[in-house]
Amino acid sequence: MSASVRNCIFRSQKVELLAEMALSDIDLATLHENRLEQRWHYGLPNSHHIYHQHHHDGFSAMTRLCLERNLQRKVQPDLNGKCLARGRSRQNANAIDSSSGGGQRRRSGTWPRTRSLNAPSPVQQFGPCGRIMKNSAMVMQIQDPASQRLTWYKPPLTVLVIKKVSDASVLAPFVYLVDWLLQEKNMVVWVESAVLEDAQLNENVRFKAIRDKLVTFKDGRDDLTDRIDFIVCLGGDGTLLYASLLFQQSVPPVMAFHLGSLGFLTPFRFDNFEEQLTSVLEGHAALTLRSRLRCVMHRRSDRKHEAKTLEVDPDGEARPAANSILVLNEVVIDRGPSPYLSNIDLFLDGKYITSVQGDGLIVSTPTGSTAYAAAAGASMIHPSVPAIMVTPICPHSLSFRPIVVPAGVELKISVSPESRNTSWVSFDGRNRQELFHGDSLRVTTSIYPVPCICAQDQISDWFASLADGLHWNVRKRQKCLDELSDLTASGSEDTLDEIENMKFYDV
Repeated sequence: MSASVRNCIFRSQKVELLAEMALSDIDLATLHENRLEQRWHYGLPNSHHIYHQHHHDGFSAMTRLCLERNLQRKVQPDLNGKCLARGRSRQNANAIDSSSGGGQRRRSGTWPRTRSLNAPSPVQQFGPCGRIMKNSAMVMQIQDPASQRLTWYKPPLTVLVIKKVSDASVLAPFVYLVDWLLQEKNMVVWVESAVLEDAQLNENVRFKAIRDKLVTFKDGRDDLTDRIDFIVCLGGDGTLLYASLLFQQSVPPVMAFHLGSLGFLTPFRFDNFEEQLTSVLEGHAALTLRSRLRCVMHRRSDRKHEAKTLEVDPDGEARPAANSILVLNEVVIDRGPSPYLSNIDLFLDGKYITSVQGDGLIVSTPTGSTAYAAAAGASMIHPSVPAIMVTPICPHSLSFRPIVVPAGVELKISVSPESRNTSWVSFDGRNRQELFHGDSLRVTTSIYPVPCICAQDQISDWFASLADGLHWNVRKRQKCLDELSDLTASGSEDTLDEIENMKFYDV
């Protein structure tokens, strides 16, 4: 291989690398070509006798010949001896020129995406000899979150509408939405029975005409599993948490409209709800799968009967029949009304990790990292990141920082034997119960996430919520310096001159 051809290849590789930096969405074919060139380039020996020294670079003669032919098809020299890259490289070079000329960078939320939200698959070989031992039983296929799109294998028929309680501003949108779903979409609308008892709602003339067409249920008595195809929430984040509570196994797709106070989990605006709902019902929407935590209480008095109460659902997830609950935000263990510090032992996959001495402990999902955990000083995690966050509440230690552990581990929380008091546990702010000595709480990631419909995409919605709901990184802009007046007015030379003059006058 001559030096000129090698230089052409290096230039082509530089053009493609710059194109990757300039664009948010990279074509998979371009990435493949770039990786092919890198693999061929890093394996090149310094000598011209490449076929006799393949044992130094790790490539056989046949492999090197195939790589060489592929690169020669993509790269050709022009009349001036320079090199022009074909196909994707030329398109990327044009994109670089347009971006350098003031063009706006493309947003990463466009569909279809070509950049994965998952990390790139790591190499399996380390150095000349080491590699990961293959085990077919442990192979996992993880879908890219960017490719998660809603589709209906049959048209949705039943819809559950959840509205914020005791809020008069939600009544009118609720009536308009329910009437539109009944009249225009011919859907079966479910509401909670307590909604029909609202006195202000019953005074609405339009609602009286559709009241008898609604199907009602009662929380804690009726099972909605496999009865609801679609969920619409009207209100704040509490409506989405309530939807998660109602469905302790598979959750229908949730579309949340912002009619509450914070609205971090409600990306849709109600102004053009007809157009947005029609688009979703036709299957044109991205999904964010918000993971949930499966919490199981193990009572000391029930250990003898634990084996009898353990059930296995059809998807293979074991759960006790009565003591299991799924939470979307967090499970909180605190000291309750006791004036003493909480003394809580934390185990990870059966191994003792640490003891929490303070006001308590928060175990949260990535969705819950922007809730109570954020107020306790934890970092905010994107909901597509598979993880569990452990955050202490006011720890009596200067070195106890929040930690993030893999989503596949099991956490065990119990009251330390040396603790002066018991602890209290709450699940998404509900079902508060006491944790006694000898009891334990086991927390794992559930196989049943909450599929939330995105207004734009997984990235744009999250950062919009950070900006609108929490005013993330909001401050006044720093003013730019005037290169002539400001710099000369406060320059070090003027300051030294003034000091010298003061010394002269003193003398």
